[in-house]
Parts: sequence; structure tokens; C-alpha cells
Amino acid sequence: MPVTLDVRAGLVAGFTAAVVLSILMIAKSSAGLLPQLNPIEDIAHVAGLPTGTILALSFGWIGHFVLGTIAWGTIYAALQASLPGTPVVRGLIFGALAWLAMMIIFMPLAGHGLFALSLGAPATVATLVLHLIYGAVLGEAYTKVAHE
Repeated sequence: MPVTLDVRAGLVAGFTAAVVLSILMIAKSSAGLLPQLNPIEDIAHVAGLPTGTILALSFGWIGHFVLGTIAWGTIYAALQASLPGTPVVRGLIFGALAWLAMMIIFMPLAGHGLFALSLGAPATVATLVLHLIYGAVLGEAYTKVAHE
């Protein structure tokens, strides 16, 4: 059976998962949990923008949705057929891989070191949990959209 790449399903699923992740990130911030962990500011910082400005905040959120929707959604669409398990399990695996990429590429670029160790272990664990939730939503949403 040929493997097909359903980019539309990847984009819709990526956006859906990014919305869920965003709600959780906003809830985390509103509750005052792990204030040192702010990926939106980190995206702006990596882009060279001064943090704490409306431009940085806007750029950070746009970057977050571009990554979650276009980049990760499309990559998931390309890889999902090769991942084992149910849609949720495939999403969890992908979420763990996305988290690993964040920990070894993005966090050092943002100045937090490998695995964001400068932010403390709770931040590292929180980002893993958030990425697993993102992945589970991504996997389930992709399958539902692809089979419409």
C-alpha cells in the first residue's frame, strides 16, 4: 500500500495541537508556574528581538504557531506512517522527538543550555509533558482529518 503525504491533515492537526498547547502555556503563566520558562519570549530572543515588547510578543506567538502548525504538522504528516502504534501513540512518539529537538537545538540557542538545565529540572519535565500532550493531540487530529 503506497504511503501518501496528507499535508492538509498535517496543517490542521498541527494547528489544533498548537492551540491546545497554547492554552496550556497561557494557563501555566496565569497560574504563575515556572515563570522562568517562556518559550514565546525565547523565540523572540533567538530572533534577536528585545523581549518585553509587543513586537517580541507578537513575533513569539506567530513563530510558535508557524512551528507548531507548518513545521511540525508537515513533518508529522511525512513521518506518521512510519511510526508504530495507534494515532495517539504515534503522536506521543513524535511529541517526544519534537521535545528532544527543542532541548538540544532551541534551548541552547535561547541561552538555557542543553535540556534547558539552567531553568531547572521542573522546566525540563514540564516541556516534556507539554510536548507529549501536543503530540497526542497531533496524532489523533491528524488521523481524524486524514480520514474525512
